[in-house]
Amino acid sequence: MSKVDKLAVREYLLTLQDTICRELERVDGGGRFVEDSWTREAGGGGRSRVINDGAVFEKGGVNFSHVMGEGLPASATASRPELAGCRFEAMGVSLVIHPENPMVPTSHANVRFFIAEKDGAPPIWWFGGGFDLTPYYGFEEDCAHWHRVAQQACAPFGEQYYPEYKRWCDEYFYIKHRNEPRGIGGLFFDDLNAPGFESSFALMRSVGDSYCTAYAPIVERRKALPWSQAQRQFQLYRRGRYVEFNLVYDRGTLFGLQTGGRTESILMSMPPLVRWDYDWHPEPGSEEARLTEYFLTNREWL
Repeated sequence: MSKVDKLAVREYLLTLQDTICRELERVDGGGRFVEDSWTREAGGGGRSRVINDGAVFEKGGVNFSHVMGEGLPASATASRPELAGCRFEAMGVSLVIHPENPMVPTSHANVRFFIAEKDGAPPIWWFGGGFDLTPYYGFEEDCAHWHRVAQQACAPFGEQYYPEYKRWCDEYFYIKHRNEPRGIGGLFFDDLNAPGFESSFALMRSVGDSYCTAYAPIVERRKALPWSQAQRQFQLYRRGRYVEFNLVYDRGTLFGLQTGGRTESILMSMPPLVRWDYDWHPEPGSEEARLTEYFLTNREWL
């Protein structure tokens, strides 16, 4: 197995945060990210960058964190109990972007690296990450483009990765208590180490580098489309699903809270405005109904 290079991973993640923020500022055309550097009492810290009330993005966050501790939390050891009590380091870039225009989808991406050590034994490490798209009003062209970029990101490493990670994403970003997907999926992977460090790191980089290629053209196509207040209210209603998933199921949120992470950074993924309506249902045959009936169905988009 090739040598683990934590410094190279950290340097890549910091550069990725810079690159994504620059590209999103370009696409927004007016808003700017504000940086907040922070330290964690138990070890480590990070850089949180947030954009608010931009020309396109109502709220967005691109967060880098590198934390360490003497024991992994339950969220990280549930499937690997042998790691309980291990010293750990976790680093990653995580982002969520909430546009104001309901025609522009919300996007999420995350790439991360974990390493755990105990009693002089060889370190146990893995990469994880992915990206997924949450539209409010669906466009087949956008969904196909998103998944085409996802497939291209995985292709150099083997044809098996895209369908495996696409399926994993569909299964992971599923709101069980609503019996529906959060969005139209993309990629999700975790526990990646089998190809060795260099190959695993390269695949993680390919996914991270592909996010802007996947998202920016969609924003460019949709950001000037007109929208109504009724469509805005539907967007706020659907944002409620996003909040429910992140607070109930999301591993990153649970890991951050269980390790005493910085709450402001952990919850930066939350939209600025959201609504819940009791037992609301869209009109049959409407575009609002088509979102769940056609787009949010774990479709094969390629």
